[in-house]
Amino acid sequence: MDYFFNFDKLDYLKGKKPQGCILCLVAAGAEEAPNLTVYSTDLIVVSLNLYPYNPGHLLVFPRRHVVDLRQLTEEERLELDRLVRLSCDVLDRTHQPAGYNIGCNMGLVAGASIDHLHQHIIPRYPREIGIAELLVGKRVLVQHPLDTRDILQQAFAELAGRQ
Repeated sequence: MDYFFNFDKLDYLKGKKPQGCILCLVAAGAEEAPNLTVYSTDLIVVSLNLYPYNPGHLLVFPRRHVVDLRQLTEEERLELDRLVRLSCDVLDRTHQPAGYNIGCNMGLVAGASIDHLHQHIIPRYPREIGIAELLVGKRVLVQHPLDTRDILQQAFAELAGRQ
């Protein structure tokens, strides 16, 4: 599905890519990777999806490069779970979704386009289908990802400090 404002995804797909795993680069703060991180700990990173399905679409992933849930240490698994729950609390506060799709795709045939384990948190809203989507198969995102990043960084700082 195309977007009216597609954040230059075609250029990204066809263009020169950074060397190495994009999520490892994000976790390391490498300048060749877009910085959409909204929160992180020593073990786990929470970042906006560069090409979101909805405003607030997050990726939660371990800093360590793993491709399968079963490779996580107990500490990583617990921290991943804690940050998925914290992410939902933050999104409830900032975006007030009606529900969520939460999950991961392990392996390319399962839909994983990045070979680094990551959980998607996709906020869902009533009546998401709009006239543009209905008529021409395009979706309208009402918030730029960099604006979303700034809002979520502040909310994560506030809510994470309470835990």
